[in-house]
Amino acid sequence: MKIYLRILGWVKVYWKTLLLGLLASFLYVLFNSASVWLTASFVNVIFPQKHAEVVQERQAEELLPAKMDLNAKIKNYTNQILIKENPHQSLKRLCIIIFLAFLLKNVFFYLKSISFGYVQLKLIMNIRNRLYEHLHNLSLSYFHRKKSGELMSIILNDVGVMRRAFTVSFDKLIVEPINILTFVVLMFIISWKLALLAIVILPVTMVVISQVGQSIRRKSIRTSRKIAGITAILNETINGIRVVKAFAMEAFEKNRFFRETLNYFRLTFRRRRLRAISTPTNEIFSVAVGVILLWIGGNQVLSGSGIEAEDFIRFIILLFTILTPIRSLNTVNVDLQEGIASATRIFSILDEKPEIVEKPGALELTGFGREICYQNVWFQYNKQDGDVLKDINLELKKGEIVAIVGHSGAGKSTLVDLLPRFYDVSRGRISIDGVDIRDVTLASLRSLMGIVTQQTILFNDTVFNNIAYGLSDADPEAVITAAKAANAHEFIVDFPDKYETVIGDQGSRLSGGQAQRIAIARALLKNPPILILDEATSSLDTESEQKVQSAIDRLMRDRTVFVIAHRLATIQTANRIIVLDKGEIAEVGSHQDLLSRDGIYRYLYDIQFMNMDNLA
Repeated sequence: MKIYLRILGWVKVYWKTLLLGLLASFLYVLFNSASVWLTASFVNVIFPQKHAEVVQERQAEELLPAKMDLNAKIKNYTNQILIKENPHQSLKRLCIIIFLAFLLKNVFFYLKSISFGYVQLKLIMNIRNRLYEHLHNLSLSYFHRKKSGELMSIILNDVGVMRRAFTVSFDKLIVEPINILTFVVLMFIISWKLALLAIVILPVTMVVISQVGQSIRRKSIRTSRKIAGITAILNETINGIRVVKAFAMEAFEKNRFFRETLNYFRLTFRRRRLRAISTPTNEIFSVAVGVILLWIGGNQVLSGSGIEAEDFIRFIILLFTILTPIRSLNTVNVDLQEGIASATRIFSILDEKPEIVEKPGALELTGFGREICYQNVWFQYNKQDGDVLKDINLELKKGEIVAIVGHSGAGKSTLVDLLPRFYDVSRGRISIDGVDIRDVTLASLRSLMGIVTQQTILFNDTVFNNIAYGLSDADPEAVITAAKAANAHEFIVDFPDKYETVIGDQGSRLSGGQAQRIAIARALLKNPPILILDEATSSLDTESEQKVQSAIDRLMRDRTVFVIAHRLATIQTANRIIVLDKGEIAEVGSHQDLLSRDGIYRYLYDIQFMNMDNLA
């Protein structure tokens, strides 16, 4: 209930539409009840003897209206409208009024469905948008903790389940209880004894509904987790299909996928069995109540005591009509439990607090003029893993090119990831021109930087839009210039659609070298004062690497550049080379200085070029 109330809190902005839907709902219930009440009046019209009795009773009751009970008053009012001296006229009037009652009932059914439907779809759209927006606000560490398959499952599957659950249940949770309440009141007006008996027996059905719904909710949560596992396997194997085939692991991956789908089938089938048994069980209990009341009330009619035939027919019609909204609420309960299970997973993301946030009144960085300083910087991803960076002190002047090298896991990428605030330092500070980067807006900070990583990220869009990503008004000539600088223009113009060529999911239609050059062109087009090149040339062949490296060398002028490279030959012209070892700065110097020290850099250099000599 807490989750459902939280969802309802999102609909307050649509209160006018909700008010219209509520009004239409009340009028729908009114005419629905009227249609049920009027249907039983055919007894007074279709049988001539009964019609004559009603005419005589109506004339007598007109004289003593104050002595009637509520049921008699309503019947008298109904007969005043319907019953005429001529039974054919009474039948004609009854048919017209019943038709009008059903017509108005369905008109208001349409209005309430449209009103609630609009609110429901708006609600789901807003939640989906909020979820997607919130994911973008979370730091990279959150995505490292979560499986991509699980996040995709929540966004696609759970939001879909919640949409189905709440779009079906929202109006029913309002209309059906009103329907039930109205029918119960009418039943009490007709015969409070029979109605009380029904009220005593019907809660047994509600207990069954509640128990089945709780079980379905638990299984729905487990089902969502299983579909997340299936999505994760799909994501891994499709993206890594080359590796799967290279290691002949098709059979292994198939068996892994089949096991997950089998587990999903078993869990889903158990949930389906519960859904399948809930409706017939509910109906059996409800019909049993109806049969018991039919037996008791029928005996009263036959014995001529307790209740009249017209009232009993009307009571039975109401009783069996009330079973429809009860069954509907049973279905709503099942759907709602599944929706709440999905909503719980969705809100678990929305409740996640971003680790990287802007301070109130954060400053706007308008440019980069002097230096970047790392002062006593420590960093750890979590307490269990310990410190990744330890007491880093580093100053980069504007226009300086600094290369960062070290063993795998030394903290090279982490060091540069702190600058655009993908993570925040655990201790110490990083400043640009003396301003702590935690005191400035993220947008202005990151606008100063162009980043090319080892993992090339491209989008299923045109070449032009991938290069111009982040620049809504990019000049076509500037895009072409950037592509030429990255040595990408030549292969782009060979495509049939040139810069309008769609490159496929994650650039699947490009070779590794082509994709990397598109990413480099994207960074160059941004023309930032600070460049971060994290293994930027790792995917290029020797010829392409030389071309791109020469272009990068030209574009590095008057820019501050961080270069992370495992190919030491590409960083020999750097102003300084920082050697990291176990999160600490072990060595600093130029290429020649570090070679002469016979330290870690010399060791890495010798290993790399020794391997190259052996390959030669």
